Amino acid sequence: MDPYLRVDDLRVSFGTADGTVRAVDGVSFAVPRGRTLGVVGESGSGKSVTSLALLGLHDPRRATVTGQITVGGHQLVGRPETEVRRLRGQEMALIFQDPLSALHPYYPVGRQVTEAYRVHHPRAGRAQTRRHVVEMLGRVGIPQPQRRYDQYPHEFSGGMRQRAMIAMALVNGPALLIADEPATALDVTVQAQILDLLADLQAEFDTAIVLISHDLGVVAQVADDVLVMYAGRAVEQGSAEQVLRRPQHPYTWGLLSSVPSLHGDAAVDLAAIPGHPPSLIDVPAGCAFHPRCRYAEHAGGRCRTQRPELTPGGTPGHRMACHLPAVERARRYAEDVVRVGVAR
Repeated sequence: MDPYLRVDDLRVSFGTADGTVRAVDGVSFAVPRGRTLGVVGESGSGKSVTSLALLGLHDPRRATVTGQITVGGHQLVGRPETEVRRLRGQEMALIFQDPLSALHPYYPVGRQVTEAYRVHHPRAGRAQTRRHVVEMLGRVGIPQPQRRYDQYPHEFSGGMRQRAMIAMALVNGPALLIADEPATALDVTVQAQILDLLADLQAEFDTAIVLISHDLGVVAQVADDVLVMYAGRAVEQGSAEQVLRRPQHPYTWGLLSSVPSLHGDAAVDLAAIPGHPPSLIDVPAGCAFHPRCRYAEHAGGRCRTQRPELTPGGTPGHRMACHLPAVERARRYAEDVVRVGVAR
C-alpha cells in the first residue's frame, strides 16, 4: 500500500536570542490512506511542531524547515506558499486542539465552514454551497444542521464545536487529516463520540489520519501505527500492537507505566518518569533520554556519547532507538514492565 503522506528526515528549527531550538530533528514516517498514525510524547517533544510542518504553517521568517514532506505526490518543503495554500484544505486539513479559540466568535458556524469551502470552490453558487455545508454538518452528527448553520460558536457545546471543526476540515474532502489533540478538552463520553466519528468518517472517505496526542488510551483506541517522540526525535515506531503491547524503548515503558491499567498490580503505585524533558536548545549528547533513563548504566556508556538511530526491534516494522543490549532489554522488560502490568 503506497503511503499518501511520506515524511523523510524532517527537521524544524527556530532561531532565538539564546540559541537554535531544534524542535524536530530528523523524523521520518509514512501514512497510507485508510490508516491512522498516532504520534505520542510529552509536551515539548515536537508533536505539534511536526503537525504544523505537514501543513506548511510555519512562518519561514522564524522557522527553518528541511527534509521532505510528500502529500499525494506533491512535495511541500520549499514549495511556494501560494501553491501550498491551494493544497491546504483540498488535499490536507487540520483539526485544531481548541475549537473555542479556533472558531471566530463573531460569525455563525455555518458561515465559517462555508468560507473554508468557497476558498477551493469560488464558482459554487450560494444555495449549492449552503446545501453542501448543511449536509456536512449533518454527517458529523450535528442535529438540526439547517438551524445550527446560523448559530454562533457560543451556542454550541464543546463536543458540537469540535464536530463543527471536523466538518470544516472535511468539507473539501481532503485525503489527509491532521488531528492535534482533537478530544483533549472534552469529557470522556463526548471524547469517545468524537473518536468514533473520526473512525466512521475515515472508513467513509478512506482518509489518512495523523493523530497527535499525549493520551495513550486515545491512541490505543484509534491508531493503527504509533510514533513515539522525545526531544524532537523518534525513539520508537511500529504498529499500535507492537508499540503499546510489546514496547522496546525505556521511554515508552515510562509513558505506559504512568497510565492506570485494569491488569496491573493495585498495590504498585504508578511510576512517573523522573526529571524533565531537556531544553531543545541544549539537548544532551548521546541519547537525549539518558539523564532520565534508569537503564543507561547498562549500555556500556554509549548512551552518554553516541546518539542511537532507529533499528529493528525484533518484529518486522518495529523500530526503536536505544543502546540497551537486546538481552538486557528483554530481562528489564520482563522484570519492570510485564511484572507490574504495564504492557497492555
